[in-house]
Amino acid sequence: MDARRYRPLDRVIGEIDKAIKVLSVPARTRRAAPDAAVEEPALSTAERREAGRLMRVNHAGEVAAQALYQGQALTARDPAVVAALRAAAAEEGDHLAWCEQRMVQLGATPSRLNALWYLGSWAIGALAGSLEKPASLGFIRETERQVESHLRDHLERLPTADRRSRAILERMQHEEIVHGRNAESMGGGVVPPPIRAAMRHASRLMTHAAYWW
Repeated sequence: MDARRYRPLDRVIGEIDKAIKVLSVPARTRRAAPDAAVEEPALSTAERREAGRLMRVNHAGEVAAQALYQGQALTARDPAVVAALRAAAAEEGDHLAWCEQRMVQLGATPSRLNALWYLGSWAIGALAGSLEKPASLGFIRETERQVESHLRDHLERLPTADRRSRAILERMQHEEIVHGRNAESMGGGVVPPPIRAAMRHASRLMTHAAYWW
């Protein structure tokens, strides 16, 4: 059923339900994890701790991505944009599950600030969705560009032996690039420099905090 037929209260309840599921229910994947056929590496205690922290950051990022896409899909006015957001959110849901599974395997725990990341990202997504189509799609394009850069950094920082985490991040990186290109092909504009800078600062704050907490 088209979400636009729901009453406002129904839509609010729906968004709360989505948030609860992302924050408290183990994520499920529709596709096999990219590391499924990769043998568990022998990592030192320090390597396992570092890889676990990096995967916690990526898990927090995927929590934020779910919120961002849900908020943006709720307020977007163009049905084609909504469909693209829903499709991207489904793939991001797989990313969330993959990061969660690997994080647990490494002995790490989710960020204690995940609820904050979700709430803030949902609000930003809802605001972006209310903008005109070029600006709304441009926001997706810039978000995915920054995420791709972040994943590239993590691939460089991962312990060399941790091929399982590397397989996950490489698949995620590829799909984030595709999401950004799709937004651009649909008419996504260029985000103004001040907004790009603000997005980078917010991302750095989240990644630093999630690394430790």
